[in-house]
Amino acid sequence: MTRQRSGLAAGIVGVSVWGPGLEGWDASRPILAGAAPYEPRHSPPPAPAILAPTERRRTGPVVRLALTVAHEAAQNAASSSGLPPGSLRNVFGSSNGDGVVVGGILDALAGARGNERVVSPTAFHNSVHNAAAGYWSIATAGRQPATCLGAHDGTWAAALLKAMVEVAADGEATLLCCYDHPLPTPLAALRPTVSAFGAGLVLAPLGVGQPMATVRVGYCAIPPAPGAWAPRNPALHALAAGNVVAQSLRLLETLALGESDRHALPYLDGRLDLELDVAG
Repeated sequence: MTRQRSGLAAGIVGVSVWGPGLEGWDASRPILAGAAPYEPRHSPPPAPAILAPTERRRTGPVVRLALTVAHEAAQNAASSSGLPPGSLRNVFGSSNGDGVVVGGILDALAGARGNERVVSPTAFHNSVHNAAAGYWSIATAGRQPATCLGAHDGTWAAALLKAMVEVAADGEATLLCCYDHPLPTPLAALRPTVSAFGAGLVLAPLGVGQPMATVRVGYCAIPPAPGAWAPRNPALHALAAGNVVAQSLRLLETLALGESDRHALPYLDGRLDLELDVAG
């Protein structure tokens, strides 16, 4: 008897990753597949060459991380499936937002005297949660809708679910870009994040492009078992536990291995069940 599949389904036609010792999908794939050892190291994202010099100078480490992830996933989708980056709908997710900029603004305000103007317009517009999506739309001349969300420890699950809904509801390919960067002190004491990490996917309706896998997701009101989302590689456990976007590592490992898999992500009071089928 054939098992009935339920939930939302999409093809994965683009993928990206950036984190400590994981500098892009091509370099990280052997590590995620277990064919090469994981060696964490400081891996600052490069300056976004997709932006004009004027905009590029205004970006900080958080926007650079987001654009690095978005650009690689979109380029993968363009190469494999002929989907121009500017044609993609967008979902950007981050639990911390640009804490580097916000922390700097708070420090400046705390030290201001009287009516002294201490916050620059550039710092202010970089502080909003949709700043990275704005830079992406400028870089790609994109006019497609963009959603920018934060859901604390459920950010990866919430952003993935939102992107899947975009594909199902509108039948259009969607870029998912998630990223989190450590907060500065004293904010870091309340929200520890071990290191910068980002992951991206381009999701397309089934039958569109050349997917490397099919992903299906569905919500269940029962919480997941402890560690249901943990990476296979124990060396990656600290990263996955210390940055909520790194909950994506289990999915990335599955794509790197070329194997099918089922796992669950914590989401609200329940879980998001994921099923990946590399056979499409």
